[in-house]
Amino acid sequence: MAKPLLFQLPPEVSHDLTLATVKKTPARLLRNFCDDSIADKPATVMGLNFPNPVGLAAGLDKNADYYQSLAALGFGFIEVGTVTPRPQPGNDKPRMFRLKKEKALINRMGFNNKGVDHLVRQISQRKHSGGFDGILGVNIGKNLTTPLSSAHEDYLACMQKVYEHADYITVNISSPNTPGLRDLQLGESLELLLTTLKTAQQELSQQHGRYVPLAVKIAPDMDSEDIKLFADTAKRYEIDGIIAGNTTSSRQAIEESEFASEAGGLSGEPLTHRARQVISLLAQRLHGEIPIVGCGGILGSDDALAHQKAGASLLQVYTGLIYRGPQLINDIRRALST
Repeated sequence: MAKPLLFQLPPEVSHDLTLATVKKTPARLLRNFCDDSIADKPATVMGLNFPNPVGLAAGLDKNADYYQSLAALGFGFIEVGTVTPRPQPGNDKPRMFRLKKEKALINRMGFNNKGVDHLVRQISQRKHSGGFDGILGVNIGKNLTTPLSSAHEDYLACMQKVYEHADYITVNISSPNTPGLRDLQLGESLELLLTTLKTAQQELSQQHGRYVPLAVKIAPDMDSEDIKLFADTAKRYEIDGIIAGNTTSSRQAIEESEFASEAGGLSGEPLTHRARQVISLLAQRLHGEIPIVGCGGILGSDDALAHQKAGASLLQVYTGLIYRGPQLINDIRRALST
């Protein structure tokens, strides 16, 4: 009922309004959107026990302001962020565009967030607040002004602060909206980053008495050989999970859209096929050694099942939720439970 009204508003305005409404709505009412009759199949991935394999991708709740309310919609896990060491406003507005015909979004948000200290305050008491007690991932990135040569320091700073409170941590090196960020996906930059974070993971696990898995989120725009190289590096460093993937810089299938020339990452239905290709390529190279989280182009249960068949152990939605609403979560959960 709300969708026609929301779609009359600018995308970022409707985004903020929806989240504010969700936060103010009592959990018992939000729970009406969740079909409790579905016999979910739990999944053990990265050593964690997920109530069901359907998660919310990073980007919707950047600052962990809304996750406790969003959890009532039936997600098996929620990923907050991307968060950076220091607060930053992101790119100039308008920076999000809704492609209704293509069931897609283009965004160039640019890691707009309130900084890691705010996020930590939001999640530090979650186990004791009587709210969300499910699996919570934290997606970390680097500040725009941090040189690429020092990027590993930003990721390390975020990891050290969120480690105690996260169930898993995602290293986002795949957003197209922070200049140079995708250069971290290969070569010496990737080696330095993974060396730094895996060393810290070992130290922090001893310090806190718990091992927090480390996942890496990659772009769907890597070619086949680069995907293989990344997979080999991930195995060598014993990365705990790979999220495939992020938004795409490609404009295939939307050439006729009025927004085709807008800069930013494309998500939604035009990404479905490529996202599945990347999952399949990773699965063939990883041989089950590292689990894959399928993210991108999931707008229905058929998409979810196909991503799973291609090799994804978990699934994340974002743009599909904008177009389908909470029913999408129920549809996927039902399809995966049979």
